[in-house]
Amino acid sequence: MSSQALWITTKAKDSLNPAQVETTLNAVAAAWDGPLSESLRDFPLGEEALIHLLAVSQICAERLQRDPALLRWLARPEISMSDRGPRRMRAELQSSSESISAENFRALRLWKAREMTRIALREIADASSLEDTTAELSCLAGVCLETVYDECDTRLRSRLGEPHTEFTVFGLGKLGGRELNHSSDVDLMFVYGEEGQVSSRLSNHEWHNQLAEQIVKSFSGGEPALFRLDLRLRPEGSAGPLARSLESMENYYAGFGETWERLALIKARRVCGSNELAYEFLRQHQPFIFPKNPTPELLDEIAAIKRRIEREIPADELDVKLGAGGIREIEFVVQTLQFIHGAQQAFLQEQGTLKALRAIAQLELLPTSEVRVLDESYRFLRRIEHRLQIEAERQTHSIPDDPVKRERLARSLGFDSADAFLAEVKAGNERVQEIFDRLVASGTAAPAVNLDIFADPARATRTLNDLAQGSVSFHVAPRTRQIFRTLRPLLLEELAACADPDATLIAIVRFVEAFGLRSLLFELLATNPKLLELLVRTFDASFFATNVLVRHPHLLEEITRSATLNRSLSLSEHATALDPFVERGDLDAIRVYRQTQLLRTTMRDVLGLSVLPDLWQEITDIGEACLLAATAIAGANNLTIVAMGKFGGRELTYASDLDLMFVGDDFRAAQNLITALSIPSPEGVIAT
Repeated sequence: MSSQALWITTKAKDSLNPAQVETTLNAVAAAWDGPLSESLRDFPLGEEALIHLLAVSQICAERLQRDPALLRWLARPEISMSDRGPRRMRAELQSSSESISAENFRALRLWKAREMTRIALREIADASSLEDTTAELSCLAGVCLETVYDECDTRLRSRLGEPHTEFTVFGLGKLGGRELNHSSDVDLMFVYGEEGQVSSRLSNHEWHNQLAEQIVKSFSGGEPALFRLDLRLRPEGSAGPLARSLESMENYYAGFGETWERLALIKARRVCGSNELAYEFLRQHQPFIFPKNPTPELLDEIAAIKRRIEREIPADELDVKLGAGGIREIEFVVQTLQFIHGAQQAFLQEQGTLKALRAIAQLELLPTSEVRVLDESYRFLRRIEHRLQIEAERQTHSIPDDPVKRERLARSLGFDSADAFLAEVKAGNERVQEIFDRLVASGTAAPAVNLDIFADPARATRTLNDLAQGSVSFHVAPRTRQIFRTLRPLLLEELAACADPDATLIAIVRFVEAFGLRSLLFELLATNPKLLELLVRTFDASFFATNVLVRHPHLLEEITRSATLNRSLSLSEHATALDPFVERGDLDAIRVYRQTQLLRTTMRDVLGLSVLPDLWQEITDIGEACLLAATAIAGANNLTIVAMGKFGGRELTYASDLDLMFVGDDFRAAQNLITALSIPSPEGVIAT
């Protein structure tokens, strides 16, 4: 036996996969100039790292068998000794071929396969941290996407003309978080700027959906494979268009966006296309992704999502990603904390799990010991996941049942035996699951509520169901119904304290229908019990206030957020607020102002913030300020106006008329003023 053959036999025998290593080394040696053993003695990452890669990765071994020149490339220190960012990857790709797009991007596919081998080798050799490995894999996918996008965009512009709006591609999931593994699906979402026409026969929507289709088609065909694209995280999933306009995206998430879609958008990151459009999308959807007042049922929803995932995993399968205490539970813990605290703590708005964990630690949202458990477990489980996928670049997360493969996996990761390896996995999973269960999965069911407070409980039940469902049930997102399940007992508790629960419930239905965005309103009320109490008590106390809020639902937030809810306003303050309306002669604006201010005083009354004499005084001041504004618009300033009755005594109530006496000889001015005060419009009247 030659020294070369003896060397190969010895190296193979000492490896974790003798047959695969021997076959590969023989194939490479046959095409090598000179003794392979001498060439590998100075291999940059060490001979043992290469042998280890050949033992645990069938796909890398096969690449070297087909193309021994790949080993010469890997043996160059500048190739294997450092990681690569997007600029260096693009330069390497451009230098590798003159025609990257020919034969359905064959040169791009070959380059991607070579880079995957380099990244796998660096990880096996412990020359790359988890963050560096996932960043390189994500960068690789990003460069591939950018290359395909640029080519498809150029072709489509040449064939169909120039669209007059921008286009961007978002990476979601692991790509968005720069956390790709060795066989990740690449989650994408396509967005274009505005609706419009490219030509008389082609809309922007059609043009950009054709672009998206071409990108997807380019990735799906040909060998070796590019990345698997997954577009199911887009609005409406597989049933929706591939690309949507910015406005369409906003309408969808405002009306139908669910909790899982919020979590998905936490990791949204522009991969290619317009920077400006991507920034605008993320800016618009910031309140949806990180709400200021997240609903209490969020934890229940996340736990329910996790339970659905677990039901799809066979009970006897050791899944490091989806199983109990696995990668997904760590991600759920992190994203839950981001969702709850992200609006107040911008530091938490990180796409990457490990970076977000560091922010959680610095903000002390979890004990240091628990953050350490999550960080160490995440790194360990991702290491296992990568080792499983390096074998064939197949999407697998399950520890093999086969004893030989399980032992090989354990030893590849540095364990003495499969038993020791499994014990470590189990212990880590239990620690993660304990944190997940405490933080996410410990929600309790809402207590049953007595409907006997209503004169007709059956009718009230139907009305409550209509609140959750809307007039057309399929227009209401499941998330809205889920939020209402949390709001329902709180609402019934407030209704039980009303003088007329039935009428108040009907008023609430009218207001919800007028407000429009049920999910946002339900979230607001479920997370603000004081606001819910105020709204219910206002409807119970005043038919007038109910009608004002139904006609102008935006006033609820405008009044409750105003600092003036906690104090009365003076006559001069009302007059100053009315001056702009007088200048433009806008009687309707005065009518709306009067209703808004009477609504505000009603709410102050309901909250017990105003004693009766002060309440009468402010209602009188509102009436006087509106009278003076109308007098100016009607050209009746030459009249002397005398207040009489309750108006004169500054004791107006909500339903009081303005008792007036005019002194002067300008009859027409008096008539104009009476008309301005009393003639109704859709916005009501100024006075009666």
